[in-house]
Amino acid sequence: MDRRSFIKKSALGGSMAAATALAAPAYAQGNRTLTLVTTWGRGLAGVHDAAQRAADTITAMTDGALTIDLKAAGELVGAFEVFDAVTSGQADMYHGPDYYFVGQHPGFAFFTSVPFGMTAQELNNWYYHGEGQAFHDELGQIFGLKSFLAGNTGAQSGGWFSKEINGPEDFQGLKFRMPGLGGEALGKMGASVQNLPGAEVYQALASGAIDGTEWIGPWADEKAGFQEITKFYYTAGMHEPGAGLSLATNLDVWESLSPTHQKIIEIAAGEASQWNLAQFMNNNAAALQRLQAGGVKVLEFNDAVWDAMGAAAKATLDQYAGDELYDRIRASHDASIRSSSGWIQLSEGVYRTQRDRVMS
Repeated sequence: MDRRSFIKKSALGGSMAAATALAAPAYAQGNRTLTLVTTWGRGLAGVHDAAQRAADTITAMTDGALTIDLKAAGELVGAFEVFDAVTSGQADMYHGPDYYFVGQHPGFAFFTSVPFGMTAQELNNWYYHGEGQAFHDELGQIFGLKSFLAGNTGAQSGGWFSKEINGPEDFQGLKFRMPGLGGEALGKMGASVQNLPGAEVYQALASGAIDGTEWIGPWADEKAGFQEITKFYYTAGMHEPGAGLSLATNLDVWESLSPTHQKIIEIAAGEASQWNLAQFMNNNAAALQRLQAGGVKVLEFNDAVWDAMGAAAKATLDQYAGDELYDRIRASHDASIRSSSGWIQLSEGVYRTQRDRVMS
């Protein structure tokens, strides 16, 4: 019997067909343990905390009916293997920055950060009240995932360098760790870009395998110990002005969960985002003061470097044009920035400038 005949028969076939059509979907029963793999080494400041926060919240809110078993990078799969582990069913969930997976689709970058992209507040505006979450779902449907934002580092620093950067030419041949489209942009400036998991960055910098690295910001960078190796620290960068972290569940696993448990995962992810952003923002200023007291030289890139970064960023973003989904995500992302930043600059931006002036 074809589908059309079945529908016609169901419409006329009495109460039993109607009851079958309206039967509640079957959800997995009893307590379950879901394996969560992460891109983070266990204990990495802030980023591992976000994953653990989401896992603990889900377990607590379900009274253990869903127990989330967190596996840090290397405990089940490697940091860059979590996407494949979840899409293949080897693990149930992953936590990490989706820009690690631009090789799967370049649109994933927008859910972490793109060069000269969104601040944390702008990302939230787009994700929760614009089209961001719908696009995250559309990508997820392709790869068998259901994803939510579940962490944010806030604005990340420009990074640690073995020497001062006096102009764009200083990036020529520089061995530098930077993932995502920001790393691709730096490569267009002549850098030899490395994409290393967080747990491997300190040793690479200490050994001279790389000449510099970005990581997150003063607090996480201090915890990582980069100040023990080099003292040249640039506090603002173009690559991640508000990096989102994602919690993704295998779509078959997701659909086997009850609506209540699905909603709990969604709420836990959103709470982890806000908690994590506040964690970074609360700790960064004091950490920067400690770094400076320890001899770290706090620097800013000059306008020539910023201009070169801008040109490289545009070239990087443009190179993926022509992919229909990427183009739609980018257009939505950019329109949301224009809408959000206009008001933020006129309101909070003006207020901050005046507060600093009159209250100093």
